[in-house]
Amino acid sequence: MIFTKDSQNFDFQTGQIILIDKPLDWTSFDVVNKLKHATKAKTGHAGTLDPLATGLVILCTGKFTKRIQELQDQEKEYTGTICLGATRPSYDQETEINATFETSHITPELIHKATKQFLGEIDQIPPIFSAIKMDGKTSYDLARAGKEVEMKSRRLTIYEFEITGIEMPLVHFRVRCSKGTYIRSLAYDFGKALNSGAYLHDLRRTKSGPHTVENAWTIPEITDYLFAHKDVILHHAGIQKR
Repeated sequence: MIFTKDSQNFDFQTGQIILIDKPLDWTSFDVVNKLKHATKAKTGHAGTLDPLATGLVILCTGKFTKRIQELQDQEKEYTGTICLGATRPSYDQETEINATFETSHITPELIHKATKQFLGEIDQIPPIFSAIKMDGKTSYDLARAGKEVEMKSRRLTIYEFEITGIEMPLVHFRVRCSKGTYIRSLAYDFGKALNSGAYLHDLRRTKSGPHTVENAWTIPEITDYLFAHKDVILHHAGIQKR
């Protein structure tokens, strides 16, 4: 089922689940296109990861693409860093700082206490810079074009929100959450909860359901492995060598 580093089943048309550790600045679709070309099979991903985030992306090939929704619905785990004292329109480092705020009142005790109001079921407004479709266009494209975008709140669940380190203005965290959670919005809202501002400095998806990034392929690893077995991949795909 899972295409591991000792797999010998190269029938990607029948179906495989491939765990990839997405690098920085790659989109989830970049990863899909890379693997689609290499496996010669229909390929999709189970959950978008922003270009400025790294970590676990789950790919399904062939007939296993029917399992994408099932895999996408599983809870996720992330680690990352929030920067306090400023905001950005995209809620991360993709856009420039648009406002700065005081942080001298923020203590470690206040930071730890603020996490508690985000635990359990909460309503969250997604960032306007996101892939959510509105009138056939993504809110990202509308925001880039200077159009006014009104995002609707979504109900989701934060199971754990742990502060793992504080190096002001940077706050390191680990979050376990339901599908559809925008960690960028969580960072922005966390800043407001501290009577300041905040944006997501960096993010890494470490887990999705039972699957962990420790078991994932890097792009160079999977590329080299599939290239070394390209003849058997072509055979299973029914493609004749020239």
